[in-house]
Amino acid sequence: MLSAFANAFRTPDLRKKILFTLGIVALFRVGSVVPVPNVDIQQVDACRRLAETGEQAGLYSLINLFSGGALLQLAIFALGIMPYITASIILQLLTVVVPRLEALKKEGQSGTAKITQYTRYLTLVLAVLNSTAFVTLAVNDQLFLGCPNSVVYSKDIFPVVVMVLTMTAGTGLVMWLGELITERGVGNGMSVLIFTQIAATFPTALWAIKAARPGASGWIVLLLVVAVGLVVMAAVIFMEQGQRRIPVQYAKKMVGGRLLGGTTTYIPLKVNQAGVIPVIFASSMMYLPVLYSQFQPESGISSWIQRYFVSGDHPLYMVTLFLLVVFFAYFYVSITFNPQEVAENMAKYGGFIPGIRAGRPTENYLSFVLNRLTLPGSIYLAVVALLPSIAFILLNANQNFPLGGTSLLIVVGVGLDTVKRIESQLQQRNYEGFLR
Repeated sequence: MLSAFANAFRTPDLRKKILFTLGIVALFRVGSVVPVPNVDIQQVDACRRLAETGEQAGLYSLINLFSGGALLQLAIFALGIMPYITASIILQLLTVVVPRLEALKKEGQSGTAKITQYTRYLTLVLAVLNSTAFVTLAVNDQLFLGCPNSVVYSKDIFPVVVMVLTMTAGTGLVMWLGELITERGVGNGMSVLIFTQIAATFPTALWAIKAARPGASGWIVLLLVVAVGLVVMAAVIFMEQGQRRIPVQYAKKMVGGRLLGGTTTYIPLKVNQAGVIPVIFASSMMYLPVLYSQFQPESGISSWIQRYFVSGDHPLYMVTLFLLVVFFAYFYVSITFNPQEVAENMAKYGGFIPGIRAGRPTENYLSFVLNRLTLPGSIYLAVVALLPSIAFILLNANQNFPLGGTSLLIVVGVGLDTVKRIESQLQQRNYEGFLR
């Protein structure tokens, strides 16, 4: 593997792409610590420490997950890439129900470019809404619950508008940086930036586990957590690489006096066909009642929510999260993979699955295989999502436990994708890749 890294840096164009990507990542991290105008840094630091150690640490860990600590610092890149992710998911869901978007998707590259443009516009709209919401909370001293100090210097309209515009412009700049990485760097730009934001919180979270236990016991627990994390990462890599390859045979046909076709290929159906989206959906749904309890703390429903859903270690919370992840896995797979469309495309180009008739039988077979694969994939996602709760029970770790849930899935997935892209470029030059 070390020789593969050396070969990557020996290749001039690949070295240039890697250094360009690292430069964008460094610039991105700088923007994640520079605060927007009108922010009192000392008060923000004091309130952030109070929030991360208080009863609502789990709530702030979810809010802060995709910003790498930038959101609670009210930085220029406070919103990070989250508005773009939300916009992409919304457009992907709308493509299934809006005929116009579905027609654009079938137009090929031109239609995809148009959908990408819509995604950018929606990203800016969501950025304005999100930045307005967070700035309003900061101005009204509600961003950090329980903190009596004001985190802004002035509450006049002009400084507040400047804060909103700065965060919105930061989101647009982040989106542009991600596209630059995709075009001129290595890997998918948006995924690399997400990876950077999440990985930036790992050292602090790991050190917090050690700091919670004085003496040698803290180091022992830290080493144990790292060892278990490596084992879990290996298991996640194994599951993410797992796929069912359905063979497809294309019949031979005469075209212009020549015999074409007759090739054999396959349809790769991953065990985790849904990716990390079900965990994000389920986690968001689990925090909706917690948010309600914050705004209606005196009601009986809020006290019940505080008892069972805030700490994250209650069996009812864990069972509910497990069922939600399984449900959203089936839901997301059903809207992203259409067996009927795949069967029709196969029949259109003369393809068939050996032993399965074309048309409706092929559609039923694909649906059967997909449902069988989604069950273990959804259970695997649910178990990974519950790792922070298990760590909370066994290690008394906080909700920022890094080796589990959405953060681990994203880090491993993006890491695998980036390594494969570098490997493919090395193989084009007859070098040995990272993965053997």
